[in-house]
Amino acid sequence: MTGQLTIVDAPSLWYRAFHGVPESITAPDGTPINAVRGFLDLVGRVVRETTPARLVCCLDLDWRPAFRVAAVPSYKSHRLAENGAEAEPDSLAPQVAILLEVLDALGVAVAGVEGYEADDVLGTLATRETDAVDVVTGDRDLFQLVDDSKPVRVLYTVEKMRPYTEGEVAARYGIPGRAYADFAVLRGDPSDGLPGVKGIGEKTAAALVSCFGTIEQIVAALDAGTVDGFPAGARAKLEAGRDYLTAAPAVTRVSCDLPLPVLDDALRATPRDPARLLELSDRWGLESPLNRFLVSVETALSA
Repeated sequence: MTGQLTIVDAPSLWYRAFHGVPESITAPDGTPINAVRGFLDLVGRVVRETTPARLVCCLDLDWRPAFRVAAVPSYKSHRLAENGAEAEPDSLAPQVAILLEVLDALGVAVAGVEGYEADDVLGTLATRETDAVDVVTGDRDLFQLVDDSKPVRVLYTVEKMRPYTEGEVAARYGIPGRAYADFAVLRGDPSDGLPGVKGIGEKTAAALVSCFGTIEQIVAALDAGTVDGFPAGARAKLEAGRDYLTAAPAVTRVSCDLPLPVLDDALRATPRDPARLLELSDRWGLESPLNRFLVSVETALSA
């Protein structure tokens, strides 16, 4: 099917929902259900306001892939629990299981690939599409996917679904619109345990990316002995960080060539399994958010 595609960074949204909706919101049996309700309302709002023809929720099937840890061992290390799993609130994982059942009953497409993060699934879907794409996320790393030619834009949940285009990224960071991944290598990102190049701040990182382009082009300029284009003191700092510069792009750049099948991603006028959806609604007290979600779908399909 063709038409506007909305792809959702599902883990980003259910974490945001969990922390944005009080945990006192529970099912009839007392089970916390705040993340499920909040997620349905967030995605419903996006569907209502952007009226896509298609919708996919993308999953982490490996939240800390081995190839990224091998490149930069500190990658997400601050999020590790004692057992090596991802540290998360005790009540969140059971809610994720409930949410996935609800999405299946609704008929909302879900996609994930073993060994990869949701970011990589989003990157693959955005890259292979020929129609317009909205990427819904609270992760700035995905600003690298903006592409005005299709267009692909990022709806940034941290800023109330503010849409980012190439122009918006360029205006905010002073870099070419699609250059966020290389910018992040240089500047670093504490939220992902990415150290950056010691002594290189945001302004210097932006100047380097704007002048040279990719990390590989910056390294090539170092190899060539180029002096022009390097802010004062930056060249020596980059020389000291050569090993990091070689490894870190594997962390910040999303994979865009995963073996994803063709998805049944069309918005559905009616749920795939109405009886199962009613059962889940009654069991978990989801009548109101599900009704709001279904009204949003109806609005999108009638637009």
